Amino acid sequence: MDYITATLLALVQGLTEFLPISSQAHLVLAGQWLSDVYQGLDFDVILHAGSLVAVVVYFRKEIFTMTRDWVGSVSGGEKTKDSKLAWWVIIGTIPAGILGLIFKDAAEGMLRSEVVIGVALIVFGLLLGLADWKGRGSRDEYSLGLKDVLIIGFAQAIALIPGTSRSGITMTAALFLGMSREAAARFSFLLSIPIIAAAGLLSAVSLMRNGIDMPWDILLLGFVVSAISTYACIHYFLAFIKRIGMQPFVVYRVILGLILLSVFW
Repeated sequence: MDYITATLLALVQGLTEFLPISSQAHLVLAGQWLSDVYQGLDFDVILHAGSLVAVVVYFRKEIFTMTRDWVGSVSGGEKTKDSKLAWWVIIGTIPAGILGLIFKDAAEGMLRSEVVIGVALIVFGLLLGLADWKGRGSRDEYSLGLKDVLIIGFAQAIALIPGTSRSGITMTAALFLGMSREAAARFSFLLSIPIIAAAGLLSAVSLMRNGIDMPWDILLLGFVVSAISTYACIHYFLAFIKRIGMQPFVVYRVILGLILLSVFW
C-alpha cells in the first residue's frame, strides 16, 4: 500500500465511522475504486484506533466526569447523573458485545456482500428518516432509563448487518425514544467507545499472534489521518444536525444503496 492509498482509506474511515451512512459501505466502494485493495487487519486496527482516540479526546471532559463519578458511586459515594450515564454506556454495550461474539462469523462472511449492504443502506436509511421526522423530541442523554438504554443497546447490535451503520441505528432508536438530534448523536458516540475499544483489542490480539505485515510508516500515517478526520467529522456533524437534521444523510444513503444494488445485483 502506498501513501496515497493509505491516506484515502484513512479518510474514508475517519469521515464515515460516526456519520449515519455506514463506514462499511464506503470501504467496500473504496476497495473497488482502488482495484480491490485489501487494507489488512493491521491497517484496519490502526484506523479504528485513530477513530477511538478522536472520540475520546473530543468527549474528554464528559468521559472524565463520568468515570470519576462512576468510580465514586461504586465505592459507596453519591450517585450523580454522570455516574448513571456511565452505567448506561456500560449496559448499552452488553447486547452488541454478546451478539457480536455469537454472530461475528456470519457478519464477516455471508452477510458481507454488496447486495446486503445496499439493502441495509436503503432500509435503515429510510427508518432513520422516519425517526427524525416523527420521533424526534427534546430528551437528553441524562433522561434515559433502563428500558431506553436496552432498546438502544439492542439496536446497536443490529449494526452487525453490514451497511446498517452503528451510529445510524443507535441514533434512529434514540430519536424514536424522543431524544433530540444532538443528544441522540452524543449518546451514540459515547456508546461507541467500549465497542470500538473491545473490537480493536480482539483484533490486536489476533494481530500479535500472526505478526504485522505492513510498514510502520504506513500504519502511523493511517492512524494520524483517521484520528484527525474523525475528530473533525464529530465536531461538524454535531453542528450540522442541529440546524439541518438527518434527512440529507437519508437521501445520501438511499442513493448509495441504489448504486450498490445496480452494480452488484
